[in-house]
Amino acid sequence: MPPVHVVVVGAGAFGRNHLRVYRQLQQAHPELVQLSAVVEPEAGRRTESATSYAIPGLASIAELLEAGLPLQAASICAPTVHHAALAEQLLRAGLDVLIEKPFAASLDEADRVVKLAQALGRTVAIGHLERFNPAVAATIAALRQPMFFEAHRLSIFTPRSLDVDVVLDLMIHDLDIVLSLTRSPVREVRAVGLPVLSSRTDIANVRVEFESGCVANFTASRVSTEQVRKLRLFQPGEYLSLDFARQELLRISVDREAVAAMLAAGLSPGAPAPAPLSVVRPPAEAEGPAQHPTAGLTLTRSQVPKGEPLLLELEDFLRAVLTGGRPRVPAEAGRQALALALRINDQIAGHAQRAGLL
Repeated sequence: MPPVHVVVVGAGAFGRNHLRVYRQLQQAHPELVQLSAVVEPEAGRRTESATSYAIPGLASIAELLEAGLPLQAASICAPTVHHAALAEQLLRAGLDVLIEKPFAASLDEADRVVKLAQALGRTVAIGHLERFNPAVAATIAALRQPMFFEAHRLSIFTPRSLDVDVVLDLMIHDLDIVLSLTRSPVREVRAVGLPVLSSRTDIANVRVEFESGCVANFTASRVSTEQVRKLRLFQPGEYLSLDFARQELLRISVDREAVAAMLAAGLSPGAPAPAPLSVVRPPAEAEGPAQHPTAGLTLTRSQVPKGEPLLLELEDFLRAVLTGGRPRVPAEAGRQALALALRINDQIAGHAQRAGLL
């Protein structure tokens, strides 16, 4: 089977990473993929990328198609407003596509792409990168009955991605993860957000309740003084803390009998208070239980094999292209995350209007 010939559309920050990883994959597995072209309307970025990777650089999809290159797949890394139009052009040209998140600028655009891909029998994957974070796989393995999520995604301000608000830029990562873990329809959304340094919402706080009874709180900011990417979830008898940046998962489990015995001892008249336990954190490289300051609780650091999420994402996309299989984050999942993000933005706009901020 010949390798998949890939074009990267958009050579901004995201596109440059796609170019780098595709070339890395090509060097390791030339039988799997060949990086064949880049499309970028801005001349300087186009020339730089084409020269760095010794590939043709084209200014538009029209130029790309006129060149007649033997292409089978594309990564769309252009601004969100162009996602749907670019995807439609490439799908009609017979290519499978990976679209960087968010899927599209509107649900109507996303639906057009989904219907076209289905009609043509083509693959559409959405670039929700955190799905490929190894710590997420460890969390899925530990999942039983999640009832409460607390997500924080904070970033220092940069001029990148100012074509969308913080919900579509940052929070959508956590929306996608929680939707994939709860697998339950959304019942209610409450949200507040404010523009701070840009003309769009830069900081937002959201509460989502699901039909299952699970509740999730999301905070996202791109005007923070620190970088934070964490998700905490609670399920009966256990608390899990996921650090996306460190690719770590900590689990605190409850020994109900030990806790009951401690409470009984503490409540008995004249009973001595239980001795406090010292905190012993497991070594970062090892998996195993450790003591927690509260008797009856055990802290475990799950063993998480480190890996670059983008590399894992592109491998998954290429596998789907080669086999005709389903990517881990198909178009339907990207649409679901987009729908929730847009619903949140409607709630933010409604709150701003009620507060007299519009």
